[in-house]
Amino acid sequence: MKLYGLYPITDSQLLADGRLVPYCEAALKGGARVLQYRDKSSSTKQRLYEASALLELCHAYNAELIINDELALAEQLGCGLHLGQGDGSLTEARLRLTESAIIGATCHHHLHLAEQAVAQGASYVAFGRFFSSQTKPGEVLADIDLLQQAQFLQRPIVAIGGIELDSAAPLISHGAAMIAVIHALFAASTAAEVERRARAFTDLFPPFATN
Repeated sequence: MKLYGLYPITDSQLLADGRLVPYCEAALKGGARVLQYRDKSSSTKQRLYEASALLELCHAYNAELIINDELALAEQLGCGLHLGQGDGSLTEARLRLTESAIIGATCHHHLHLAEQAVAQGASYVAFGRFFSSQTKPGEVLADIDLLQQAQFLQRPIVAIGGIELDSAAPLISHGAAMIAVIHALFAASTAAEVERRARAFTDLFPPFATN
């Protein structure tokens, strides 16, 4: 599967009270083909239950589920994994997951971290923050030119951090293969609105590249 397009990341507060599955399904209906499950707050049992439900949903839409920072959960479900800096070994993850498993790495604004990640088996690398975000407020670290500089890595590049619909297009034109979005997608009052927003993000990507 080509890693390309909208990359929704779940948020336990935005998707509380029964919104997780319907809102994620709306994002998939809107064109997302990769979904990251990220939950730092619930119990291990609850995370397994929720991730299992999302995996079933992703299978129905021919999409990929990525688990944030939990190798054991990704291994248990047989799905992908995303690791932040200091959140585990990419080399170990590649050994424990299948050879074809999608494994992503947070590289902040450092090319050398991305090079290391690729050498250790990363399927894609993520740079950010490009803009101040509600999930991780603070100083903006990444420059848009970094996306072009990283093309030599020959891996899909994810841009993350406070990205809105009107700021996504320049990131795509500079080389971002995927745009990771949380609030700009899921801070919505209805699932229908999530689908509309997802479609708007998806439409920013050249159609030929999604085939």
